[in-house]
Amino acid sequence: PSAAKLLAARVRAGVADFCFMILEISKCKPNASFISIFVEVICCGPLSFGPTAYLLLMKDIRDDLAACRLCAERFAVTATQHCPRPIVWFKPGARLLIASQAPGKRVHEAGKPFWDMSGTRLRDWLGLDEATFYDRNRVAIVPMGFCFPGYDAKGSDLPPPRICAQTWRKPVLEMLPDLRLTVLIGAYAMKYHLPGFRNVTEAVAGWRDHPPGVFALPHPSWRNTGWLNKNPWFAEEVLPRLRAAVSEVMNDRAPN
Repeated sequence: PSAAKLLAARVRAGVADFCFMILEISKCKPNASFISIFVEVICCGPLSFGPTAYLLLMKDIRDDLAACRLCAERFAVTATQHCPRPIVWFKPGARLLIASQAPGKRVHEAGKPFWDMSGTRLRDWLGLDEATFYDRNRVAIVPMGFCFPGYDAKGSDLPPPRICAQTWRKPVLEMLPDLRLTVLIGAYAMKYHLPGFRNVTEAVAGWRDHPPGVFALPHPSWRNTGWLNKNPWFAEEVLPRLRAAVSEVMNDRAPN
């Protein structure tokens, strides 16, 4: 293919830094080794050359995200009076996206997503062991709020601040071009990802009507045990299909 077609393909793929890279290269005299690597990246493309090459072309925002303090003043006036601690758990190349709500207090303290009883239940729903679930090369855990939002005066969980998703969600998802399966957990993620979302029960029950590769789940918190008891169809109908879809992705089999 012509150079023009290659450039168009890279731009269509969302590699926003590509043109900037060309301009910078034109200002210097790169050696033969650099030119060889650069040509291989461009000709093969980030999806063929792998996540490392993709990061050469697309800005890696993980360090910036981990250092985010946008909500420091907001968190300081909550009942918990805590400092921001973004839980960053994803890498380019991941196939499974877990779009969750926000870390809880225990996760905030541990620095590891779903490091609580909710995580135990979620891993059972997905059919994944702990090692696979926390393998960032295959599983990206991207909540609507990356930090623990804190408790209100009554001890209830506060919602994830909107500014978090407004600031970070799009650039984070742009770093995950290989996603094949998306699992939405809770109303906040469903509102963001599902057009026409009305309520959690309807979204979970309508799994056949969602875009290919998308499942909606209730939050796996113990607080939802009553919901699970009232809706036995979730365990009988949704979970077997979910586990099959997760198994396909984890074992690199083409989806049906």
